[in-house]
Amino acid sequence: MPSGDETQHGAVPLTCLVTGATGYVGGRLVPELLAAGHTVRCLARSPEKLRDQPWAGRVEVLRGDVTDPDSMARALHGVDVAYYLVHALGTGSGFEKTDREAARLFADTATGAGVRRIVYLGGLTPADVPVRELSPHLRSRAEVGEIFLACPVPATVLRAAVVIGSGSASFEMLRYLTERLPVMVTPSWVGTRIQPIAIRDVLRYLVAGARMPEDVNRSFDIAGPDIMTYRDMMERYAKVAGLPHRLILPVPMLSPRLSSHWIGLVTPVPASIARPLAESLRHEVVCGEHDIARYVPDEPGAPLGFDEALALALRRVRDAQVMTRWSNASVPGAPSDPLPTDPDWAGGSLYTDVRERAVDAPVDALWRVVEGIGGEHGWYSLPAAWALRGWLDRLVGGVGLRRGRRDAHRLRAGDSLDFWRVEEIETGRLLRLRAEMRLPGLAWLEMTTEDAGPGRSRYRQRAVFHPRGLLGHAYWWSVSPFHAIVFGGMARNMAKAAEAETGRASQVPGAGP
Repeated sequence: MPSGDETQHGAVPLTCLVTGATGYVGGRLVPELLAAGHTVRCLARSPEKLRDQPWAGRVEVLRGDVTDPDSMARALHGVDVAYYLVHALGTGSGFEKTDREAARLFADTATGAGVRRIVYLGGLTPADVPVRELSPHLRSRAEVGEIFLACPVPATVLRAAVVIGSGSASFEMLRYLTERLPVMVTPSWVGTRIQPIAIRDVLRYLVAGARMPEDVNRSFDIAGPDIMTYRDMMERYAKVAGLPHRLILPVPMLSPRLSSHWIGLVTPVPASIARPLAESLRHEVVCGEHDIARYVPDEPGAPLGFDEALALALRRVRDAQVMTRWSNASVPGAPSDPLPTDPDWAGGSLYTDVRERAVDAPVDALWRVVEGIGGEHGWYSLPAAWALRGWLDRLVGGVGLRRGRRDAHRLRAGDSLDFWRVEEIETGRLLRLRAEMRLPGLAWLEMTTEDAGPGRSRYRQRAVFHPRGLLGHAYWWSVSPFHAIVFGGMARNMAKAAEAETGRASQVPGAGP
């Protein structure tokens, strides 16, 4: 039997810090590290987003940011291995500077704290293209990797191209483009060769990266066994998904900027995220080596092939078992302030629209309607108006309505929900959403349910808007005439949906008292 301070494999467990735990990769890495027997600490700007994760009670969560020296010192104290899974992509034209400064702070603080290893997931870059000609996204990823390799702490820098997994931005972009467009006019980059990798292999390498020998300080190219063009990827997706053959017509004049807007209109991935993905596909991204196998031997069936990775991702989507999504991470520039609960909030004017209704249905039936809102279920009033608002948001670079839901029936704090974010959820009582659409101010939508006696309940709905400047005030007054239709209809139709569900249940034989 191993001693109390050893894992079942005989290796001493490590204390691991995971930055970016609210993101797509970080949210999946944490349970893998726990399964490997390690102690895990998470650094998050909004720790409440991790509250409803199934592993939340098994980790230490600290509030902080990689750009803040004090929070970095607290987070890295006593840590053996530090995972760096954050980047400033989409925060504006200065994101490369932000990434550079944050990485340097992380490296310096890790050195001072006595951290034994840094593990970083970066992007695969073409060997024959000068750094200055790379997309800003790839250039920044490469620079961050070099910063870690140059610091005194040994680093494992993993370089991956397209990551295929349920909920990844690359997978959702591929999925929606292929499923929605039987005939596609595409950018010329569909002919670029790519070597994708399954998310499960990325996680396997990340976990193993913590135990590299002390003298290993280098980057590793990681990918699956298949090299193909993006066109091949779409055609193979159609085959694996059981779709008819897709007609793909490349058009050279579609620049990365234009193609990112095209992707934004067709897929849930907004242009702000689609553009760096598209820019990264201008150059061939194929592994130049597979040296990782010296330290992490290939297992039977691993790395996973492209078709197998697709089939696994599709199965998870269809079974509603998507653990994390690309939209788990907050949208850059979206509001993060908590809902002001005091009407005289020091932030200034606060506009509200409040609706209440008595519901002839038990509170649990009403709550199921509330928690199931959005996505395929819609917003219970004027679908065309909601669709138009989502389209307008996409037009100005926002997220729009196409993000949908991670799960069709259950929500947790931090989930994205169309152009909202779940800020707070108290099962059976409260759902508070924070707007991530482009607005001249901050906005929330709060829904509460309460028991009103046998077979009855009460629904309360509150929209809150904190305007920013004169434009914010003008925005509220321009849309307020429509609130009676949109918000009033929403409250009315949600009540009817709960009552209808109760009526259907009472007609089921044996469902009565």
